[in-house]
Amino acid sequence: MRAQFVLSEIGVGLRRNLTMTFAVVVSVALSLALFGGSLLMSDQVNSMKGYWYDKVNVSIFLCNKSDAEADPKCAKGAVTSDQKKQILGDLNKMSTVVQKVTYESADQAYKHYKEQFGDSPLASSLTPDQMQESYRIKLVDPQKYQVIATAFDGRAGVQSVQDQKGVLDNLFELLNLMNRAAIALMALMLIVALLLIVNTVRVSAFSRRRETGIMRLVGASGFYIQAPFIAEAAVAGLIGGGVACFFLVVGRYFTIDHGMALSQKLNLINFIGWDAVLTKLPLILATSLLMPALAAFFALRKYLKV
Repeated sequence: MRAQFVLSEIGVGLRRNLTMTFAVVVSVALSLALFGGSLLMSDQVNSMKGYWYDKVNVSIFLCNKSDAEADPKCAKGAVTSDQKKQILGDLNKMSTVVQKVTYESADQAYKHYKEQFGDSPLASSLTPDQMQESYRIKLVDPQKYQVIATAFDGRAGVQSVQDQKGVLDNLFELLNLMNRAAIALMALMLIVALLLIVNTVRVSAFSRRRETGIMRLVGASGFYIQAPFIAEAAVAGLIGGGVACFFLVVGRYFTIDHGMALSQKLNLINFIGWDAVLTKLPLILATSLLMPALAAFFALRKYLKV
């Protein structure tokens, strides 16, 4: 009988404050969708880091004749055969840092450039002797770039030491910045949702103050009086959490698998799978249930004074 009474009171409360309940559902849905989206963005960035950092190389570019005339770093002239052998020998000695060394000649560099940028107006004016020879170095740990830079930067015959990881770091920093912006927006929406929940519960309690007064007189416990209001907030929040889960699933489906089909258009990106999405849904639902219930509980303690 008591459970039936509580359930009937929940239905009455939701119907009486339909517009505010709708506002709670929408705000909870948006804030938790942003929360889930930020978690997935973090997973995506970590996945991309693991994928791309494993593929990045450090490049040691060697001086050619053109560099000897124009670049102060190559003032001693183009790289010689002895210098190349010395550089390669030193790289081979760094087996704890260097996993693999690949030599690229000027002709190979020119061929690769033509394959990638053949349509560029600059490509027609370049000749193989203007391209630089280089050593492409695969590191055991991509974080150890500085070891190579310290050992070879400024050495005779070396024009520059470049780390591809630096380019990726800029990209990941941008993605992390966007993620932090989403988290800030999520926090703002969460505060709005909590304020709406508190106001909705107070309005509902005020509209039923006569019933709660009678319940006090007949000796009803504080929890029994509070239960319908807490349950109303929890139900509204759970609906919002369900909507947020729907947004995440639909967003993953249409942006990556179908619709925009980014997984087919951007083959170079290792997108997160469905497992990453599905593992976030229970957390979102649990948050959508507990957050409004706790907010209602603390609001009612002061308001009803039971």
